[in-house]
Amino acid sequence: MPPADPLRNLGVRLSNRGGEIRVWSASATAIDLCIFDGKDPNWVTKTIPLSKDSHDVWSATTRSLSPGTYYAIRVNGPTDPTSAFDPTKHLLDPYARGLARTPTGEWRGYVQDGFFDWGDVAKPNIALDHTVLYEAHVKGLTKLNMAVPEELRGTYAGLAHESTIAYLKDLGVTTIELLPVHQSISEQRLQKMGLINYWGYNTLNFFTPHAQYASRSAQFGGTGAVLREFKGMVRLLHEAGLEVVLDVVYNHTAEEGRGGPTSSFRGIDDANYYRHMPDGAYFDTTGCGNSLDFSLPAAQRLVLDSLRYWANEVQIDGFRFDLAATLGRDEGAVFTPEHALITAIATDPQLEGVKLIAEPWDVGMGGWQVGNFPSPWSEWNDGYRDRMRNFWLRDIAAARGNGLPSEGIGSLARRLAGSNHVFSLERGPLASVNFITAHDGFTAWDLVAYDHKHNAGNGENNRDGSDDNKSYNHGYEGHSDDPVILAARRKAVRNLLGTLLLSAGIPMLTAGDEFGRGQRGNNNAYCHDDALTWVSWDHEPWQEELYAVSRKLIALRKANPALRPVRYGRFGEATPSASQMDWYNKQGLSMSPEDWDSPAERTLQFLAASTPEFEELNRILLVVHGLETSVTVTLPVHEGVTGYTLLWDSSHDDIEGLDTKHGPGDELVVGPTSMWLFHAH
Repeated sequence: MPPADPLRNLGVRLSNRGGEIRVWSASATAIDLCIFDGKDPNWVTKTIPLSKDSHDVWSATTRSLSPGTYYAIRVNGPTDPTSAFDPTKHLLDPYARGLARTPTGEWRGYVQDGFFDWGDVAKPNIALDHTVLYEAHVKGLTKLNMAVPEELRGTYAGLAHESTIAYLKDLGVTTIELLPVHQSISEQRLQKMGLINYWGYNTLNFFTPHAQYASRSAQFGGTGAVLREFKGMVRLLHEAGLEVVLDVVYNHTAEEGRGGPTSSFRGIDDANYYRHMPDGAYFDTTGCGNSLDFSLPAAQRLVLDSLRYWANEVQIDGFRFDLAATLGRDEGAVFTPEHALITAIATDPQLEGVKLIAEPWDVGMGGWQVGNFPSPWSEWNDGYRDRMRNFWLRDIAAARGNGLPSEGIGSLARRLAGSNHVFSLERGPLASVNFITAHDGFTAWDLVAYDHKHNAGNGENNRDGSDDNKSYNHGYEGHSDDPVILAARRKAVRNLLGTLLLSAGIPMLTAGDEFGRGQRGNNNAYCHDDALTWVSWDHEPWQEELYAVSRKLIALRKANPALRPVRYGRFGEATPSASQMDWYNKQGLSMSPEDWDSPAERTLQFLAASTPEFEELNRILLVVHGLETSVTVTLPVHEGVTGYTLLWDSSHDDIEGLDTKHGPGDELVVGPTSMWLFHAH
């Protein structure tokens, strides 16, 4: 029998002897457990000293710990540059499963009642090649949805409402990726400005759902009510075949810099949770005031235990790791793919089958690490985002101004085919999470309507947010009623969505992009909890048409395995679940160097054939044309292909009335800046 894990069961566990609390601190000299009155969370009714074992775990067992009990810890220790002990402060147990706020604004842990009946509902376990991610904010997705009962709008229950689920199912996405739902608070700077951290990237505790996203009845429903609503949301989504991925922020905490609030880690063991300079100042690779030190065991264990809790007890399907490069920095603050935590997350038996998605950068030295995470990690591919925006937007703006785009079509083709110049052969195209937009930056509609950010409402004199948006307003900044401008913008969005959903890799769609949601040019709307950031469900006819296009593209992706290869192909070999890719120019001939690289030649034909392993043989032909003039294209003659059936044309909202049946060698006129998808048979 293996030896007992010395760091097992941190936090509070209940048994027939009462509750046991276990807290890790290597630097503390004394820790007390404080029990609070059930009606007054400011009144300490009992103080119990914890005893320390040889593994730096402090513990005590008491019948005073029972479901609903409010508790905190007080910690004493030495005075040195990397310590911040204050035995008068009531600190949160880092492993608390329940949190409550006092009338004076302090936080208390409470002993959670975690019981929930999952019945026979299992995780959907959707294969990566079938996955279509939908990034959304719990509150923002349903706050304005009149089909959801008013008391449930903007809540976990609202997200799980039958109307929300029906919408997601109709759209065709498979996996909802939620912006942070760990309990968070707003930074002191925002509070002073009268703003809040709407996105939630300022975590207070890694084991509790954000209570403010629960319905009012759950918030005031007693012990375990918020957690039950959250689990109920997961269960209903799973029943509908939808996965839930959480955006998790382990790289820093809400304690901010040295002048920030001391609520937990800093007061428990500052030296062994945070990364420091020799003089005791924080070494920050996140831009948020502090960075957890993942070269040390305490922070590593914290992340693993949190992930295990959410993946198993809350049945979460996967995680997107914010600023994940910070999680892989060693004792010298250098990122290494072999980092103990990066490896442990990928190999932990308790996390088997869980989707792992890295935001593969941070703001520290050497922070951009796209392509460097090991299997089975997938990564946000910012190079994909930038190239697609350039091709359909900035290059078109350059052509209007200078007569020619800045470059040819070759770099788009590499991204379209799965970014094999970024990710290793062993990892394959599913290592790439492709996206055009995310919560951070312009929406898809704002990309085609604004050349510049408009962030004055953020209170920083428009200094915040990126200045490099790779956007194009098509001739007028902001709202326009000009039908020519509107037509160009709508086609540009169709091209962006088409590229995203027809590329090899895992596509991520940002909530609202499917129907052209805008944020009035704000590309950093993290501090707006209002109609600017909430998804509107009141759509104009053109938005309904764009939604139909998005729905159609997702369905085409699902129906055509040649669009979603699992592996990169090898020249001269038949690789299972790869796509054999052939590239043709507008004449239907093999691409020449000039066809790839010339800004004057921005047309290609991409013929992809699946290599059957689990699905039937499938062939598609994708035609991409990136100039604002029409071009005559000769459909390629290819062995085994006898005809082409048009499935989608970005020049139109739908292809009804168009001639869809064509043959090899046929000449077709492709309209300006457009894409065509054919089934090759």
